[in-house]
Amino acid sequence: MSTRGGVLDAATKVRVEEGGGREAARLPFVVYVLALGTFLMGTTEFVVAGLLPEMAGDLHVSVARAGLLITVFALGMIIGAPLMAMLTLRLPRRLTLMLALAVFALGHVIVALGSNFALLLGARFLTAVATGAFWAVANVVAARIAGPAASSRALGVVGSGAMLANVVGVPLGAFAGQAMGWRGPFWALAVLGAGCIVFIARHVPQDGPSRQTVSIRSELSAVRSGRLWLALAACATTTGGVLATYSYISPLLTDRAGLAAGVVPLVLVGFGVGALAGFLVGGRLGDVRPHATTILAPAVTTALLLAICLLSAFSVPVIVLVALLGLFGLGANPVLISLAVRFAGKAPTLGSALTVSAFNFGTAIGTWAAGMALDSSLGATGPAVVGTVVAALTLIPAITIALLHRRNREGAVIAHAADAVDAGAADAGYTGR
Repeated sequence: MSTRGGVLDAATKVRVEEGGGREAARLPFVVYVLALGTFLMGTTEFVVAGLLPEMAGDLHVSVARAGLLITVFALGMIIGAPLMAMLTLRLPRRLTLMLALAVFALGHVIVALGSNFALLLGARFLTAVATGAFWAVANVVAARIAGPAASSRALGVVGSGAMLANVVGVPLGAFAGQAMGWRGPFWALAVLGAGCIVFIARHVPQDGPSRQTVSIRSELSAVRSGRLWLALAACATTTGGVLATYSYISPLLTDRAGLAAGVVPLVLVGFGVGALAGFLVGGRLGDVRPHATTILAPAVTTALLLAICLLSAFSVPVIVLVALLGLFGLGANPVLISLAVRFAGKAPTLGSALTVSAFNFGTAIGTWAAGMALDSSLGATGPAVVGTVVAALTLIPAITIALLHRRNREGAVIAHAADAVDAGAADAGYTGR
């Protein structure tokens, strides 16, 4: 049992008490270890898309049927994150992270060895459940160890691992799959997942003695917060709007903008780089102006998606708009996760897990609606139209959360002033006697 990281609650307390510019400048190393884990998770979630033709041919199924390997992963994330958060409630967080990575590695070994399509579907679902568990607990650990003043920034770094997967992991996985067969990337992810267990064991601190063990009933009662569900709604719509467009960006780029198919991957890399930068910048801004960030990001995203709809026939503007969509589209996510964890109160792990479910639920619904729009009279611009509407819906919960915060803050100021007046009156009465 490693003591290198110290005790989680104690480490958090020290960082909060120390404060100062140094903590603002550098996050604990364990946050980057957790980002490595989310990098692997993000890679496995999307790498299948680049391997579908090879997998379909080898498994003797259609490409459309092979696409179920992506769908079942999303379902596993939606169901698995909150379910595993409850089932592992009494386990130490470090142990939960290690077990999740072990199951993650096992799932990839099964896929790499398997030849039965049903078995592969089951392995993908199992991997997704482990991914949801890891992500939920990783968010809580990162937020706690970074302290309240840097929680959004820490969550931005953890989430940036998944964004980096779109820039590096997925393209490398697709290239490796073409060079050595589609099973190669799954073997690589299994090995890397197993190796990441060592880093988690070495660097993630133990839970402190102040961590309270709560029952499932109290955990569930703690999430009866209206503000939590508003944050989850924003998680679903902001991601659903962006990915509804992104998932079907290829036909828009080729059919409407007239780009060559070989240019499309470069445009997607531009989106990935923008998303990585947006996640990091959004996390930083969220620690200073959380509510402004959660309103501004979806507002700009809606405008960008509308511009893509209107300018889809012009190649250069569309390329620039897609990169900007990556920058702003997911920038509010680390702040929304931080707010959800805070609003969950005594149930931070379940609150974090529900954000994972919300992101994937929004993605599933958004891409489903976008697929229908693609087959409609709207054609290649249909997904962008759907994305514009869904992203605009984010403003409703985001603005509501900001107004509730402002009302609560004003109420607290009034209550504090009233207490001060009462205290002054009491002092005057005391000295008058």
